[in-house]
Amino acid sequence: MNKQVQLQDLGQKDYKQTWDYQEELFKEIVDLKIQNRKEESNIATPNFFLFVEHPHVYTLGKSGDLSNLLLSEKQLEAKGATFYKINRGGDITYHGPGQVVGYPILDLENFFTDIHKYLRFLEEVIILTLAEYNITGTRSEGETGVWLDVGTPFARKICAMGVRASRWVTMHGFALNVNTDLGYFDNIIPCGIRGKAVTSLHVELGVDSVDEEEVKQKIIRHFATLFEAELVQK
Repeated sequence: MNKQVQLQDLGQKDYKQTWDYQEELFKEIVDLKIQNRKEESNIATPNFFLFVEHPHVYTLGKSGDLSNLLLSEKQLEAKGATFYKINRGGDITYHGPGQVVGYPILDLENFFTDIHKYLRFLEEVIILTLAEYNITGTRSEGETGVWLDVGTPFARKICAMGVRASRWVTMHGFALNVNTDLGYFDNIIPCGIRGKAVTSLHVELGVDSVDEEEVKQKIIRHFATLFEAELVQK
């Protein structure tokens, strides 16, 4: 059981390039697990945690509805945005500058074999991070991610989540709006949920900008505590 997690900050990186890189790391872990079973060996599988910021992009999960994208191909080009249909769960979301995106690529057999618990832990990492800014993040029943003021007319989402898991190996992850231009969410029905707003940390705090590196450090600390993991910078 290997609880060491290799932490990599990719900076700003194209969505497709990052997705391909995730797939490489995912395959590395899965292939090693298959090899271990075939050879009855017990070689430790690695774990990874990627931070990244994407240029403007919309992504649609495998069970998502394309009608939740409200732009044509030409309109996407005019906004300098791209679109991908991908292999995570969930519906449509937006990634762009000012967002802290995290992709944990973990062998859950190193931690616990429970996808529901994994998603709740990811949510808890964000909830604990927001609490350090005196913001109360909560869960919304049946809607993965982290929300504010759930159960009121002012409910709004601050962090979207969508993951893929196979052979207990995870990929994709979360997108926390920190300094995000929320206008880009007007071009979609976020997560396929009508009538609920989206917000960001800088809007909630009423400041021009929030230190994204500081936010990442808080996320790392809470992730390490909840998953009882050792994060090592690569």
